[in-house]
Amino acid sequence: MNQLKGIHHVTAITSSAENIYEFFTYVLGLRLVKKTINQDDIKTYHLFFADDAGNPGTDVTFFDFQNISKPSKGSDEIGSIGLRVPNDKALKYWVKRFDHHQVAQGNITTFFDKKVVSFTDFDEQEYMLYSDETDSGVAPGTPWKKGPVPGEFAITGLGPIELRIRDLNRISHSLNDIMGMRKVSSDAPYTLFEMGEGGNGASIVIKHTPKLPKAIQGYSSVHHVAFRIEDTDVMDEWIRRLNEKGARHSGRVDRFYFKSLYTRLYPGILFEFATEGPGFIDDQEDYETLGETLALPPKFRNNKKEITSLVRHIDTVRSTKTFKKEYFDE
Repeated sequence: MNQLKGIHHVTAITSSAENIYEFFTYVLGLRLVKKTINQDDIKTYHLFFADDAGNPGTDVTFFDFQNISKPSKGSDEIGSIGLRVPNDKALKYWVKRFDHHQVAQGNITTFFDKKVVSFTDFDEQEYMLYSDETDSGVAPGTPWKKGPVPGEFAITGLGPIELRIRDLNRISHSLNDIMGMRKVSSDAPYTLFEMGEGGNGASIVIKHTPKLPKAIQGYSSVHHVAFRIEDTDVMDEWIRRLNEKGARHSGRVDRFYFKSLYTRLYPGILFEFATEGPGFIDDQEDYETLGETLALPPKFRNNKKEITSLVRHIDTVRSTKTFKKEYFDE
């Protein structure tokens, strides 16, 4: 069976598409590579923030569901979103950057032998910056060349994703026996799993939370996590495997920018298998203008006028702007 190659993307829920655009663009320095709609709810934006070219393994995406409420955090949910930076020195830069932009953050600590720092956005969505200082495995992405963060400190992709889980045996069975991940370390209440080449870009952290109530999703919740697979041939292999295991799934779903397969191998957790291509540079946007227009997959384009009237306008033009690289005093 073809192994999962790593994290493909993480999709979260925000209270404000406008505010998350400002936060990811001007504070985190990630590039908006696609401004499109939730293909299952066309009134809802789906924003993709990633590295310079929108490579798989680098994008955090957001839905802005209308009238979404505050979540109830707890067990059986996806927790903090991991992000990678080049080294320990970069973490020190980010502490100063967060101070400058008044972002709530924790101290630099060590977690599974990696230097990390936690922070939250305006919704209190949780994130963890991981240093690649001692990392090996899945290669990072490329910093946004024209963004405000200097390349030597910039976020280069997704790091380990945390799952908060009540039933440790059940999630271990799903990750190891069904999905082919391997347990590499444990430090209660945390367990680290890896897939593919391993490293920060191919890791899942399980936090055992048996005493917490079951979580209820809302804004600042993570909707799902997606894993990288090569192509639709590999996807068909996974469909056969899920069928053999008696696991319910969506079958192949065409998202235009990639093909997807969805399944819940643990209650409350939505997993996606996503192909590496074709990607975000397409017939509607070239490299220079990624994320600047409301882009629609072909099956929605005949209804573009109606869809445009349903989703409010957000100005995301950046190709005409010059971002000054921001440095902070030692």
